[in-house]
Formats: sequence, structure tokens, C-alpha cells
Amino acid sequence: MPNPKRRHSKTRGRKRRTHDALTAATAGRCPQCGEPKAAHRVCAYCGHYRARQVRPVDEE
Repeated sequence: MPNPKRRHSKTRGRKRRTHDALTAATAGRCPQCGEPKAAHRVCAYCGHYRARQVRPVDEE
């Protein structure tokens, strides 16, 4: 297996890794209750998904 003849500089390796950063997940608003929720997930507060009640929620 071939090996590099010369060592790559720190800058060269860091330039390659500039696109590896993770981005924070964005949160949308639930159309039913207005609370923040992740996209394509059931709302944890009201239990709605795509304008349907899919999970019962305990009222405290």
C-alpha cells in the first residue's frame, strides 16, 4: 500500500476538514400549539403530527 513521501502540513489537513463541522438541528413550530418541535416528528406537547392527533397527551 503506498505511503506519502512527505508529511502534509497542518494547514492542508485543516483545509480539508473545513466542511466536516456539524450543524445544529433546526426546530420548527407546531401548527396546533405553537411550541417548538423537530421536523417530521410528533409534537411532544400536544401529540399532533400533520394535523392529526396521533399520541394521547396527559393533561396535568
